[in-house]
Amino acid sequence: MSDPVIKCENVYKIFGANAQKMLQDSNGNVDAKTFQDNGCIVGVNNASFEVSKGEMLVVMGLSGSGKSTLLRCISRLTDATGGKIFIEGQDLLQLNNKDLIDLRRNKMGMVFQSFALLPHKTVVENIAFPLQIKGVKTEESISKAMDMVKLVGLDGRENYFPRELSGGQQQRVGIARSLAVEPDIWFLDEPFSALDPLIRKEMQDEFLRLQEKLQKTIMFITHDFDEALKLADRIAIMKDGIIEQLDTPANIVLNPATEYVRKFTEEVPREKVLLIEDVMDKSKDNLGDLKVSKDEIIENVAEKILTQEKSVAVVDSNNEIIGSINPTKIINTVFGGRKNNN
Repeated sequence: MSDPVIKCENVYKIFGANAQKMLQDSNGNVDAKTFQDNGCIVGVNNASFEVSKGEMLVVMGLSGSGKSTLLRCISRLTDATGGKIFIEGQDLLQLNNKDLIDLRRNKMGMVFQSFALLPHKTVVENIAFPLQIKGVKTEESISKAMDMVKLVGLDGRENYFPRELSGGQQQRVGIARSLAVEPDIWFLDEPFSALDPLIRKEMQDEFLRLQEKLQKTIMFITHDFDEALKLADRIAIMKDGIIEQLDTPANIVLNPATEYVRKFTEEVPREKVLLIEDVMDKSKDNLGDLKVSKDEIIENVAEKILTQEKSVAVVDSNNEIIGSINPTKIINTVFGGRKNNN
């Protein structure tokens, strides 16, 4: 396995005049309440994790959980109070200003909830702007920006001004602008939360299409669990600055690590998240004629399986039988983990 693109070791961010001293005195055992009583706010509490090349890690939690603060530490928009952060092996906290600016300009793309488009520039000029800051010639930057316009599906609107665009279109310009510099690492902080539900869904689909094509290393912040499930390779759930659990969507739903995570996930429609492989049995006995792929989402094949009297064969990509799934297992999976509201 290749080295991680992002690596955090025991990262803390504490706000307050005597944050550094309190962190040293605590020997890493930070209690948010004690710190608060001493005039400090704990933003990130002992975060350690890695993000691999091409992976999309979605960080989620309620407002005030520390997710945006964590992202700002990793992009060094704010300085961590303690710990180490490595970007492609470089110690981020040791970089001088010049090297940090170079890293941000050449390696990182950022998209925030507010689109921050320049109102007096057209779509194509907004997208070309960061390239021009890097010293790319005007003609070349416009040509590159036009490629980005096509990539995000805004052909024909390249000469519009931001005020002439819908919220979803403005967000596409923001995404195109951050992609124009061809970042290896992409930070997105609640980029779709200001959009109405229909446009938000379109943007999520668009985003997945882009990621399939571009294979960026992404940290994506959201408070929307459905969005996290749709986009994430892995999900980190934060509470009070602590990462409560970091795992695949399926494992978080099936095996919540804490009571908080269990509550967070109890309303999740499991059939939309889990694959057949996540719940199948290894047994290959008493199989009917029907076969389903291990990679199918349960929701897509549940109806077919529930019409069977025998267990259904589960096959891999070579059509080899690797296990089975019983109709009762589907019923237990779909309804067994749901809170009873009756």
